[in-house]
Parts: sequence; C-alpha cells; structure tokens
Amino acid sequence: MIFVTVGTHTQQFNRLLEKVDELVEGKKIKEEVFAQTGNSSFEPKNFSFKKFLNAAEFEEKIGKSSIVISHGGAGAIISALRHNKPLVVVPRLLEFKEHTNSHQVDLAKALHEKGKAIAVFELNGLENAVRKAKSFSPKVSEERKRLVKALNDFFGEGK
Repeated sequence: MIFVTVGTHTQQFNRLLEKVDELVEGKKIKEEVFAQTGNSSFEPKNFSFKKFLNAAEFEEKIGKSSIVISHGGAGAIISALRHNKPLVVVPRLLEFKEHTNSHQVDLAKALHEKGKAIAVFELNGLENAVRKAKSFSPKVSEERKRLVKALNDFFGEGK
C-alpha cells in the first residue's frame, strides 16, 4: 500500500492529491493507495482516504506502507524514516497557497541530497519518483543505527 500524507496544516494540498488520483485512475500507480487528506478540499475518487488520523492510525499506515508520499513536514518525514520506508517528498508551496512560505523546499532538497528521500518539485515527476521508490532504500546513518542498538540493548529490547 502506498500511504499519502499531507499533514494537518490549515491550508490545503489539493495539488498533490489530485495528481495521485490522476495517476491511480490512469493505472500509472497500480498499488492500493490510502491518503490522510487533512484540510484539503479535494476528495479522491480513485483511492481511500480519511481527513485526519490519530497518532496510532498514522503510525499503523506508515508501518504497513510500501512507499510513503509526504508533504515536506518534519513529523511525517521522521515517521517514515524511523520505519525505514521509501519516501517521496513533495513540498507544499506558497505560490499554490499550500503554506505560508516555501520552507519545505529546503528540507526536501536536503533529504534528497543525503539519500534519505526522493524529492519531487514538479508534479509531472511524481510517477517516475514512485517508480524509483519501489527500489529505493533511505540511507540511515551508521551512528544512528549504533545509538538505537545501544539504547535497545540497554533497555533489554534488543534481545
């Protein structure tokens, strides 16, 4: 399942949802898709969605997903990376009234450059990004892996 999340920001992110709906309708995305649509007014016709998910539902969707398509919000990105999921990041943009500024572009660029996500800045590139995500594995630093292992060992969860 591909999980799409647009976060809980007060402004819409119809542009992303409309593109995913178009790709599903045209069978360019063949996997099951579920989206958390937040404050967007667009309601997908070709995949399941819920406006808001509680924390447990959100984590469950991330955990069960094969790919996460996310806005450039830190919370969703951290969750996807924590679950080591292939991540496609589409930043919200001021020019489309999706956010108060375009700061998500910087985060998306940084994640892309560090091999942690596939960034999409033009939605006509989303289909290709989803295709790439099928064989993409986010780079997780060795230091982070060692720290997590040490903490798990310390608390007895690594056994």
